[in-house]
Amino acid sequence: MPIPDKIAAANKINEFLRGVVLQGGLRLKYRITVDPPLKEERDWERPEILVEFSGPDSGLLLERGAELLRAIELLALEMLRLPGNEHEKISFDCMNHRAMRLEELRLSAGVAADRVRKSGTPYQFAPMSSRERRIVHLALREQTDLYTESQGEGSRRTLVVYPKNYKPASHPVRKSIP
Repeated sequence: MPIPDKIAAANKINEFLRGVVLQGGLRLKYRITVDPPLKEERDWERPEILVEFSGPDSGLLLERGAELLRAIELLALEMLRLPGNEHEKISFDCMNHRAMRLEELRLSAGVAADRVRKSGTPYQFAPMSSRERRIVHLALREQTDLYTESQGEGSRRTLVVYPKNYKPASHPVRKSIP
């Protein structure tokens, strides 16, 4: 279901970000785009509102795996009261970080698939966000000899890639190196 009033949502995000940037003393600029044109690197993410940051303090947003960028995004989503299954409709990015992370996840999915095929044992990724798990699920969706499953709870939730006919008692799960 689309965001009912995208312009009003974008305006609320703008008010919120203006306060965050000003009160945080951050040297950042941002651009909010409603219904951004689809880009090849965003083929699995089709946000209805895209927020892109730039400026001297961009590095702060991207430190520790873009923790601050993700935190600001989460606060904006909570402010708009979007249900969890609609969080992908709003996307925050900085210095093309999200596109690079998408490519990294796609490549990791391919490596995991090859490992599972060669070893016959499941491969467990390190914990990741629901958006990132979704990207891996989608990257492997057409692999008929494999299946993926999310396991665990909360921030420790992981994704596991299994051979199609996997019998749980026969092999241990290979965990990724964080």
